[in-house]
Amino acid sequence: MTAQQGSEPVTAALLVIGEEILSGRTRDENITYIAAYLTRMGIVLREVRVVADDEEEIAAAVNALRRRFTYVFTTGGIGPTHDDVTADAIAKAFEVEIAVAPDAVAAMRKRFETEDLTPARLRMARVPKGATLIDNPISRAPGFMLENVIVMAGVPRIMQVMLDAVAPRLAKGNPILTRSVRLDVPEGDAAPGLADLQSSHPEVQIGSYPFFENKRLGTYVVLRATDADKLADAVAGLWDLVSKQGFHAVAAVDE
Repeated sequence: MTAQQGSEPVTAALLVIGEEILSGRTRDENITYIAAYLTRMGIVLREVRVVADDEEEIAAAVNALRRRFTYVFTTGGIGPTHDDVTADAIAKAFEVEIAVAPDAVAAMRKRFETEDLTPARLRMARVPKGATLIDNPISRAPGFMLENVIVMAGVPRIMQVMLDAVAPRLAKGNPILTRSVRLDVPEGDAAPGLADLQSSHPEVQIGSYPFFENKRLGTYVVLRATDADKLADAVAGLWDLVSKQGFHAVAAVDE
C-alpha cells in the first residue's frame, strides 16, 4: 500500500513476541518508540499484545489483529535460534509455505561470507511466500511484510532501522495533534469537569494522568485530535473549566 493522506483513520496493533518480555528478564523499549513513531505518521496505535515464543499463539494473535486493524507490527522472534518462530507463525497464519529466500540470502552476504552462512544464520533468511523484505542495514538479516503484517526484529536499534525502511510503504493518516495542560489538583477534583468536556468534544480524545510531585497530587490533561480547529475549541473549553473551578494550571510542552 502506498503512502496516502485519507479521511479514514489508519490504525495499527503491535504484537510483542518473546518469553524474555513476559518473564521480566528484558525490559521492552520498543512499544513507546513505535507508538510515538506511528503517531507522527498519523497512524493510530490501538492495541498492544505480548505473547510467548509459541507458533500457535503468535499465529492466532496475528490472525485476530490483522482483520481488525490497517496494520499489524510484530517485534521479536526472527533470530537464529530454535525458539525464534515468528516467521513460521506468520506463514501458518497466512497458510503459505516458508523457505529460504534468495534475496534474503543476498542481503545477508553483505555482512557474512558464504562459509559463515551457517544453518542457524540461514534461519533468518526464511521468509513466508508472498512476503517482501524489509532492509536491515545493521545486521543485514531482513524483516518482512506480508499483506498488512510488518515483521521486525526485537533488538531496539535494528527494529528502528526496519521501521524507517518500511515507513514509506505505509498509508498515512491525518497527523495527530496534541496539547497538554498541567493541573495542580488531584484527578478526582478535575474528573467531573473533564467528563463534561469530553462529552462536548467527542472528536477530541481527552485523557487525564495523575502525578505526585513535591508531596502534592496533580493531573496532566492531554488532548489529541486530527482536526486543529476542534482541538483548539476543546483546549479553550479546558481553560474555561480551569477558570471556573479556580484550578492552578500551566500549559505543558506540546508533544
